[in-house]
Amino acid sequence: MIREIQQALRLIMLLEKQRRHPGLNNARGLLVLLWTDTGASMNCTVAAAGPWCTGIEMKALQPALTDLKESMFACTWSCPQPDPEELCAFTDTYGSLRLLLSFQMKEARLLIPEWCARIEVFLHSFSSANARIKIHFKFKFSQQSVQRDFRVNIVRKVACANRPSLILDVTCKTQPPECMKKGCWCHGGHPVLGGRLPLSIPPEAMDHGLFGELSVQPVTLLSPCVLQYPNLAIQLTDIQVLVCGPSNVPFTGPSTLLQNLPAHLDCQELGLHGLHCSSSKDPVHRGGTVYTVEQENCEDPEQESGLPPMQQSLLLYLFLQHSDPFTYQLSDMMATEVLIEHHLEDILNNNRQAVTTALQTELRNALKPQNHRKKDQEKLRSAAEVILSSAVSIVSCSSNMDFRNACLNRMKVHDTHELSASLCESLRRVTSWKFTPRSGCYSAQMEEHPDSDEPTRTEI
Repeated sequence: MIREIQQALRLIMLLEKQRRHPGLNNARGLLVLLWTDTGASMNCTVAAAGPWCTGIEMKALQPALTDLKESMFACTWSCPQPDPEELCAFTDTYGSLRLLLSFQMKEARLLIPEWCARIEVFLHSFSSANARIKIHFKFKFSQQSVQRDFRVNIVRKVACANRPSLILDVTCKTQPPECMKKGCWCHGGHPVLGGRLPLSIPPEAMDHGLFGELSVQPVTLLSPCVLQYPNLAIQLTDIQVLVCGPSNVPFTGPSTLLQNLPAHLDCQELGLHGLHCSSSKDPVHRGGTVYTVEQENCEDPEQESGLPPMQQSLLLYLFLQHSDPFTYQLSDMMATEVLIEHHLEDILNNNRQAVTTALQTELRNALKPQNHRKKDQEKLRSAAEVILSSAVSIVSCSSNMDFRNACLNRMKVHDTHELSASLCESLRRVTSWKFTPRSGCYSAQMEEHPDSDEPTRTEI
């Protein structure tokens, strides 16, 4: 079912790219509806509405729809129509339906919970790479009805040289600590555009009709943003790699090369203790390939003081780009993207050394500021120890009882031992939460859909 939804989204996205309407930033609605009838089948409807797909005519799409039907070998198009009330609620928000595709999967009733979870993961990945589109995912099973809306609060436009700008979801889901001042926490991320890497097409793919020029555009996104707190301790917990086709629709199949990538990376250069690929049985809310960062087993003074490091995640997009002057029909472009996904492993293996080197470079550039931060924090920690030792020595060695009592009372402690612990905690709290405003960051009061092209790798 995911494969069929993926194909339907490819059709919609390729149509949107062909009929791009500059300035239309809103009213981009997409509905994915799953429901069951009295039998054992699962029905699915994918609908698009809004000005972004104005001009689409179903009659003109017949060649592409014929190819789409032929590719859906597990599904049938003799599907009952969805509940009109569901469509009415959708069209009331976005306007007239421009595209409506319905299909049915036989003997899938028992797989509904698993399929719904997988589809939700896929749609979440699609939404993150196509942040302008508001996705409504609904499924009805027996008496159960669940709805999930993928709405983006903060959008970043990333300009690319040889393709339309990327519109990414950079909304940070991490809640700021309770001690954080309101409006001082950055609620968005800052994607960094990497270097475009040309890819050679392997003979196996050429034998099946894949020609033209193929390349990959990496984009990294570190979240949450802590640029405004240069002294805050951080800890990278995981790295997610998401591969998207030329239509910006994510690929769903696993890649052996990407799963084995940690064995070919120089973790020491990246400033990491180690990486390992997470099992496919890990929580399903993550798409693509996920690596867990191995943490060093050492006592962290920040944790001892009750200030645990801020955990961060790194998202690495790999946007594939393809150009072929002989591929201009919609059905041909969809078939080409299917070929690229089918031969992705062959393509990556054919460019193994170049891809591994490029990913090492992108990860190193993304994590370089974090490693510099850690070195600066080590210097600050050493300075803080000197300050703390000097302050405690001054109080302990003072013969002026009034001065000593004033210091102890001010810190609300009874003796110099408690004074040392209290000063240590206060000093770490003050230095860790030092706030440095940055114009490129998103405050809590930021508008719903701010756009910016400003941050560069140098600024980050």
